[in-house]
Amino acid sequence: MVAKRIIPCLDVKDGQVVKGINFVGLKEVGDAVEMGRKYSREGADELVYLDISATFEGRKTFVDLVGRIASVIDIPFTVGGGISSYDDAARLLDSGADKISVNSAAIARPELISQIARQYGSQFVVCAIDAKNIDGRWTATTHGGRQLTDKELFSWALEAQERGAGEILFTSMDHDGTKAGYPCEVYARLCESLRIPVIASGGAGSVDHIADVLTRGKADAALAASIFHYGEIPIPVLKAELDRKGIPVRL
Repeated sequence: MVAKRIIPCLDVKDGQVVKGINFVGLKEVGDAVEMGRKYSREGADELVYLDISATFEGRKTFVDLVGRIASVIDIPFTVGGGISSYDDAARLLDSGADKISVNSAAIARPELISQIARQYGSQFVVCAIDAKNIDGRWTATTHGGRQLTDKELFSWALEAQERGAGEILFTSMDHDGTKAGYPCEVYARLCESLRIPVIASGGAGSVDHIADVLTRGKADAALAASIFHYGEIPIPVLKAELDRKGIPVRL
């Protein structure tokens, strides 16, 4: 059985890791490079770095930050935020990122997924989808959740897969930062509809929440931020508990 992955998410603004609730009320929690080093040593399977203000403010994810991260960690990491072209993605991958995550730009120009996948391979492309439940319809958003789109979660995820995305990173905007658990029924439906891995994001507050989304929600990986950043559930403790519950993880 393939091991489930545990992935700390580091939302980055001006080189510092920040955290808020529903993407607002941001507070600095540490240095992006040093926190990455710490999680790598603690047994994280991968890391995700998201420059959460890059798209909104028209800036690019800092290429030099990616290089510094790559020099101190020995696990795969994904970088997203402000990637609006093939050249943006190429600079990040060439600087040491293992994968890139596209969101707003892919919705605006879906062929961007195909372009990057053709050149580097699907395994290098993660399609991030930030969605809100609006009147029973999971609607994709852009610009850090600030703008609604006409894309629907399930159909857009399927299109992204067909265009060459190697993974889907779905964040429930309604659950992000609340520590109230993941919407497992939504993840189960999404995972059943796709043939590529799904990373669950938004709402982790306990070991049981993560166990639920990896089992009942059928997710391939669980991404979380607050519980790791504030030391509420250390990664070694989380993995030991998941192992005790019979969930395959790398110890």
